[in-house]
Amino acid sequence: MDHFEVRFSGSGGQGLILSAKFLSAALVSDGYTVAQSQSYEPVSRGGLSRSDLVVSKGQAAFPLSQGLSFLLILDGAAAQASNDLLNRNSLVLVDSEQVPIPPTGDFNLVNLPFTKTARDLGNKRVANIVALSALVARSGMCSKETLETVVRTKTPPKFASLNIEAFTAGWHLV
Repeated sequence: MDHFEVRFSGSGGQGLILSAKFLSAALVSDGYTVAQSQSYEPVSRGGLSRSDLVVSKGQAAFPLSQGLSFLLILDGAAAQASNDLLNRNSLVLVDSEQVPIPPTGDFNLVNLPFTKTARDLGNKRVANIVALSALVARSGMCSKETLETVVRTKTPPKFASLNIEAFTAGWHLV
């Protein structure tokens, strides 16, 4: 893929911006140029939140998303927020528990149990890592090894083991 756009969407406190930073680091390591932007409502938890990556093998012509190749939705509040950026080639992954009414349209929709998987690991707060791993496994946008290395090295030691478990569980979802 020479150019693609990724959006992580949901609500504040779900680790969307962290996931985008992890993926951005992995993509840069794999030779891509990445422009990252983010938007969130001014509340610490629960407000609409998103982080976008515009990814290119060369220089990105425009740093803001214009058409999403990949969309990850972790909260129902964000389910319809990106519809105008989707097309028939878009891959949309949604949390089957947190997004009871997923977006509809002519695109590839995949429901996966991100939050349930994280809860089964003992901490629902790693749903973002489960989802990130599943997104990369499904899309192939970067190598498993590169992303796993980023998760290992950029996670505080206190949470490293849990995040690697979440990474592995997400990879196995797809």
